[in-house]
Amino acid sequence: MGALQRGLLATGLWKPDVPVATPAPADAPIVPTGGAAYPHNLPLLTLDGKHANLSDLKGKVVFVNLWASWCPPCVAEMPGIHALYKKMDPKKVAFVMISLDENPAKAQAMLKRQGYTFPVYFPAGPLTPPFDSNSIPSTVILGPDGQVAARHDGMAEYDTPEFKAALEKLAR
Repeated sequence: MGALQRGLLATGLWKPDVPVATPAPADAPIVPTGGAAYPHNLPLLTLDGKHANLSDLKGKVVFVNLWASWCPPCVAEMPGIHALYKKMDPKKVAFVMISLDENPAKAQAMLKRQGYTFPVYFPAGPLTPPFDSNSIPSTVILGPDGQVAARHDGMAEYDTPEFKAALEKLAR
């Protein structure tokens, strides 16, 4: 089933919306980058059990993907996400792959088997909007200020020149 879904992704029919920066209104006050509050306090655990928080990534574009090892569409889109991850500048774009597996060992085994090196986390509490999707896979792209630049529920092919260029533009 996964191979079939991966083949379907290769057709290009499942493309996510390209992320775009939301321009501030002309009359909005100018706030220095360091002064604005980051809108997402999302506690996470790393693969090795260390605490992390999405707010630690303020200032970077953040690619957040919710997935599980038992979800065939999630597994089907992972090669493309990993390929995109390897092409992006980690100083500007962060990847947060949030596993919803109840058993972290299953997620870790799948990641090791496939050779994926992107950062994987587990929720350390309830998921808050905009991450509390009713379906997986689900992807949310945050701008450097934490504002949602794009969201896609369902599988998609992210390793495209257009999507990479949009992330790079958002990261400027």
